[in-house]
Amino acid sequence: MEVELSAVIVAVTDDQPRVLTVSDGRTSPGLPTGPLDPAGDRTLDLALRRWVTRQAGMELGYVEQLYTFGDRFRDPREREGGPRVLTVGYLALVREGKVPGELTARWRDVYSFFPWEDWRRGRPTVLDSVVVPAVEDWVRRASGRAERALRRERAAVAFGLGGAPWDGDRVLERYELLYELGLVGESGRDVGALGRTMRLDHRRILATALGRLRGKITYRPVVFELLPERFTLLRLQRAVEALAGVRLHKQNFRRLVERGGLVEGTGSREHGTGGRPAELFRFRREVLLERPAPGVGLPSAGPGRG
Repeated sequence: MEVELSAVIVAVTDDQPRVLTVSDGRTSPGLPTGPLDPAGDRTLDLALRRWVTRQAGMELGYVEQLYTFGDRFRDPREREGGPRVLTVGYLALVREGKVPGELTARWRDVYSFFPWEDWRRGRPTVLDSVVVPAVEDWVRRASGRAERALRRERAAVAFGLGGAPWDGDRVLERYELLYELGLVGESGRDVGALGRTMRLDHRRILATALGRLRGKITYRPVVFELLPERFTLLRLQRAVEALAGVRLHKQNFRRLVERGGLVEGTGSREHGTGGRPAELFRFRREVLLERPAPGVGLPSAGPGRG
């Protein structure tokens, strides 16, 4: 058995959530990944940082362990007699920087892998043109009444069908259902119609990370890891919207942020935007000591029902 470490490195640039990928030029892009050296690596965290530095030329700040992925045959080499591979996934939040030219890493838009997850411009067309018909057909093809009821419930929870609300945090559940229906592929052995592909099951790892991040921004101030030290409230809102995949009510968002004591004014303004100079704020680190769950929150968030 082999143990690998993979990093989902997320940034928000020009109002788009971005993920750092690496590629050998012959296969689909994947996440920065490297094997654990049981004898030489003192901790998993240090091993991960070493591999990211080698493959992407960057030093990581905020990092948290995500999940361990170990399904059989997730690596096609296992079917040919190779070892079973466990991957410990990590989530890292950074501000996007230029990747050294000699490396094969590059930034890609997260929603190019999950086009059904971005509701900022309204309901994604791919839902009604591809996803919903395929899901409804899957429900109809159930072998009996009980199975049909379970499938209908799963479809409603995942995709907000039948009057159920769309839950932005259920990224992985939606991805897994689409995989079962053959609409997304993994490991180079499956052909899926939706979204950009990734090597092995790295798109599944990315889906796990996006769901974790969407849930976490409501109760932890992780979004500030993606922003410069000083920022406008509009830039903060756009970063939250980029991760959540929805538009937020401007005034409600600002009241929530200010009432929660998450930010404080710096006394300076941003110039050169072509409009009225906007006030610059900074994150109040004291809020971490003031209350147990200082998240940004999502006022008036959430797309319509399916």
